[in-house]
Amino acid sequence: MHPAPPRRTGRIALAVLSVLALVITGFAWQSIDSLRNNLATAGGLGLGGGDDGAVDILMVGTDSRTDAHGNPLSEQELATLRAGEEIASNTDTIVLIRVPNDGSSATAISIPRDSYVKVPGLGMSKINAAYGATKETTRLEAVEDGATPEEAEKKSTEAGREALVESVADLTGITVDHYAEVGLLGFVLLTNAVGGVDVCLNDDVCEPLSGADFEAGEQTLEGADALSLVRQRHALPRGDLDRIVRQQVFMASLVNQALSAETLSNPSKLDELSSAVERSVVLDEGWDIVDFAQKLKDLAGGEVKFQTIPVADINGMTDYGESIVRVEPDEVKKYISGLVGEEPESVETTTTTTEAPDIEPSTVTVNVSNSGSIGGLAGDVAAVLTTAGYNQGEVANYEGEAVSESTVFAHSKDDDGAAAVAAELGDITVETDSSLPEGTVHVVLSDDYSGPTSASEAGSASSETSSGTGNVSTSPTPAPPGRPIDAGTEGPRCVN
Repeated sequence: MHPAPPRRTGRIALAVLSVLALVITGFAWQSIDSLRNNLATAGGLGLGGGDDGAVDILMVGTDSRTDAHGNPLSEQELATLRAGEEIASNTDTIVLIRVPNDGSSATAISIPRDSYVKVPGLGMSKINAAYGATKETTRLEAVEDGATPEEAEKKSTEAGREALVESVADLTGITVDHYAEVGLLGFVLLTNAVGGVDVCLNDDVCEPLSGADFEAGEQTLEGADALSLVRQRHALPRGDLDRIVRQQVFMASLVNQALSAETLSNPSKLDELSSAVERSVVLDEGWDIVDFAQKLKDLAGGEVKFQTIPVADINGMTDYGESIVRVEPDEVKKYISGLVGEEPESVETTTTTTEAPDIEPSTVTVNVSNSGSIGGLAGDVAAVLTTAGYNQGEVANYEGEAVSESTVFAHSKDDDGAAAVAAELGDITVETDSSLPEGTVHVVLSDDYSGPTSASEAGSASSETSSGTGNVSTSPTPAPPGRPIDAGTEGPRCVN
C-alpha cells in the first residue's frame, strides 16, 4: 500500500494546522533554552497588534523544497515527500486561528485555496496566488534593479507574505496579529514526532497524483502516507473542500495526540517536536511563541475546533473560464465575527439611491469596460447586470483615455436604460455618447467604483453569477459551514 512517488509535478497542499499542536504543547518548550534562538523568523509583514479580544494567527502551508532556514532538502527527504521536483511558492493551505486573549479556546478557520478575492497589486485572483505571484513579480523587479539573488529572494518573499496577510485581512475583516509558515518537510516531521495519527476513511482510496492509497476504515498514518492523505483533492466528491475536511479531522486527531499524557510526559517526543519546529516553521519576528504558548497550557482538546469559511459556489468560474471557489466577503466577515461572539463592523449605508425608471432590462444591451486598476471588475459588474436581466454586450478593458469617475454613457443623457443601469450600479453618473445606438449603453468603470460586484449585493433574486464570475451554465453549489470538528472527540471522524 505504499505507491512510488508520482511523476506529476505541480501544486500540492500541506495540513499546516500541525503547527497548532506545537503552539498548544509549547509551554513545555520553556525548558529548551535554544528554542527562541533557533527559530526562523520573518519581518516586515504589516501585522496588526490591535486589541480586538483575540490573538489572530495566520498559518500558511507552502510547498517549499527547502527548510525554514532556506537549506535545500536532501534527495532522501524529497523522495519521502512524494511531491515531485517543481520549485514553487504556492500557499495551498491557509488557516486563520483565533485565540481569545484568555487562552480559553482556539478556533482554526480554513480558507479554500481557490477562493476568489481581492489581492493587492493583482486585483481579483485566487487567494493562493497572493504569495507566489507577488513574490515572483517582486523578485524579477529586484533583479532588474541590480539586487543579488539572495537580496531579491529575501525582498520578494517578504512582499509575498505581506500580500497574503493583507488579502486574508481584507476577506475576513480580521487584523492578523501573527504569522506562521511551515513547509512540506514540517508536516512529516511533526506527524512522526507524535508517533503517527489515527484517521478513518469512508471508502477505499487509490489516487496516484497525490500518492494516496488507503483502505476504508480506521488506520494510523505517519510521514509520507499522512502527507498523501491531506494532499489529495482529485477524485473527491467536493474536491478541495473535502481535502480541507481531511486536514481538519487529521489535525483534530493530531492535537488530541499531542495533548495526551503519552506525549506531554515523554521528553524525547517533546524534543522531537521542538526540533521539527526549529527546522520547518517560520514565525514573525515579533512573536514570542514560548510566552504565548504558556498562556495556552491549560487548553484541552475539546476547546480546539476547526471550521471553514462559508462558500457561495464551489464550482464558480470567471468570465474568462478559470475555475474558482466563489466567496462573499460580507458573509465571510459575518460568519467569522459570530464565531467569537462579535458583531461585524457596520457598513456605511448613507448613500441614497435614485428610483430607477420602470423599463424592461432585456431591452437594454450593456457594454462594460474597465478603465481602472482593479482586475476582473468589468466581468464582475457585467455579471451583476446580466443577472438583473440586461443583455450583455462587450466586456473588455477601456481603450480610450482613462476616466477618473465611473460613468454610464448613452445616446442621450435622459436615456431611461442608462438611468436604470446607473441606479442598478449605485447611482453612478450618466453622460452622453452620441455614437452609441439607442438601446445600448456603455459602462466605463474607474477605481472609484463602489457599487455591487455580486448578485447578492445588487439585491437580485438570482445568485447564479457573483463576485469575480461571469455567466455560468450551471446553478451555484454553495457550501455553508459544516458542524465544527472538535479536537476533543474520542476516535477519528470518518471522512471521504
